[in-house]
Amino acid sequence: MKISTKGRYALRVMLDIAMHDDGKFIPLKDIAMRQELTVKYLEQIISLLNKAGYLQSLRGNSGGYRLTKRPDEYIIGDILRITEGDLAPIACLKDHINHCSRSNECITLPFWQGLDKVIKEYVDSVTLQDLIDQANNQVNNYSI
Repeated sequence: MKISTKGRYALRVMLDIAMHDDGKFIPLKDIAMRQELTVKYLEQIISLLNKAGYLQSLRGNSGGYRLTKRPDEYIIGDILRITEGDLAPIACLKDHINHCSRSNECITLPFWQGLDKVIKEYVDSVTLQDLIDQANNQVNNYSI
């Protein structure tokens, strides 16, 4: 499994909005500037997050984006699934029922199922708030 730039940037955008939340809407150009990404590419990502109900948008001079929930209510796995689709390491595990004609005799299937389980458990155990707290701890623990 390889996470695309769309998935990685979606996570960065969500973190940026969460970490700069002052109750006001955050302009996309401000997010793009801080993240060193183009507004055009961010528009594609924001659109996915907005359609999923993860962001609230406001048009106009004081417009922009903000989270619809608290950072501790956003699960990283869900954010990645919005942009990446299923996170299964192999195609035959993407559906709830394995439709592969070789699944009954596949000796590697248990390995892939185990990897799929580990990936899902990990990405579904971390929230935006966890990443924010981790970043704050790294800053606070820095010394010369």
